[in-house]
Amino acid sequence: MCRCGYGREANPPWEVRLRRFEQLRARLRRASGSSSDPSGGQVPAANQPPVATPESAPVVPEPVTEEVHPSTSSRDDADVPHALRIAAAWSWRLIVIGLVGWALLKVVGTIRIVIIPLAIALLLSALLAPLVGLLLRARLPRSLATAVVLVAGLAAVVGTLTLVVNEFVKGVPDLSRNATDGIRQIQEWLKTGPLHLSDNQLNSYIEQGEQWIDENTQALTSGAVSTAATVAELLTGALLVLFATFFFLRDGGRIWRFLVRLLPVAARWRVDDAGRASWSTLVAYVRATVLVAFIDAVGIGIFLVVFDIPFAFPLAALVFLGAFIPIVGATLSGAVAVLVALVDSGWVRALVILAVVIGVQQVEGHILQPLIMGRAVAIHPLAVIVGIAAGVVLAGIVGALVSVPLIAVLNTAVRRLAHRRTPEVPPDAVVVAAKAP
Repeated sequence: MCRCGYGREANPPWEVRLRRFEQLRARLRRASGSSSDPSGGQVPAANQPPVATPESAPVVPEPVTEEVHPSTSSRDDADVPHALRIAAAWSWRLIVIGLVGWALLKVVGTIRIVIIPLAIALLLSALLAPLVGLLLRARLPRSLATAVVLVAGLAAVVGTLTLVVNEFVKGVPDLSRNATDGIRQIQEWLKTGPLHLSDNQLNSYIEQGEQWIDENTQALTSGAVSTAATVAELLTGALLVLFATFFFLRDGGRIWRFLVRLLPVAARWRVDDAGRASWSTLVAYVRATVLVAFIDAVGIGIFLVVFDIPFAFPLAALVFLGAFIPIVGATLSGAVAVLVALVDSGWVRALVILAVVIGVQQVEGHILQPLIMGRAVAIHPLAVIVGIAAGVVLAGIVGALVSVPLIAVLNTAVRRLAHRRTPEVPPDAVVVAAKAP
């Protein structure tokens, strides 16, 4: 035990030592003029001005930062209204899409002599594919089944055209005579009717018509030359349609698998599923259109025969072909039938045929289309009208014929691709994936 008299204070506890150490450090800091108080603030030296404490210092407001939308990439974008940024983003994207669409239309217009026959061949393949499948189930070779169906379809078309042309040739003299009588009746009505035109006025109008024909002879001749070129293009297109239809029916599956293999592996199954669904839609559309067209042709043709209207069979065939252009085609073919009835049989029978055409169109629009076409493909009538108008502007009659099935196929494909699900993997898709590099 220590004898210095301090007792237990000779070895002070660590708290006392720590306190003394802090006091010594505070003295050294005050001596150097930069010591700190226990709260962490600066203690001014003797020769330094007093420093304001946080309580006495003026409160400086912090700068207000505006909230920036996460879609902006700079401060300048943040100053632009959000609605204007969205409108600008939509605008340039729509401009790009429009330019791409314009370029595609230019390409299609340049090679339309190839594109149009291929489109018609696809429609014919969709129509004849079930018959080929029936013969394949009967154990016929694929090439033989395709050839039989194609030859039978070609024979049916040629036979129908032969009957139409023969009946038309037989009825032209009577129709010409009736048309002449009808023109005389119109002239008499112009004289005795509310217009009260004189013979001199009628003769002047006729002379003006003849003068116009004489002045436009060159234009008519050039039109005939272009018509000859059009006939050559039609023959070339017809041969291409036959060959393309044959190979679509025989090798359609192989061609589709080849196209699918050109895509990335991750997208093959989805595209294959969308393509097969689109093909099913096209087949259903063509079947439904043929059935509706047949019902329209039979309904109007029966009344044409009953009322002894000339060209009953050609007019029924025209109604059948016109029904492939929804809404518009049936109206135009029915107008031709009414006009023939007016020229040949007078206005009474023409009104009867007009009532028949309107009745058949109402049955088609309210019964046949919802029951048959509605199950095959659901397209709004406005989309049909706009598609037909665009098809007529771009490609004439062929455009009107192809526009509606094209819209139906695109509708199915887009819906299938946009639907987020794992498509059912068909056997062919498995083969495609297995053969992929």
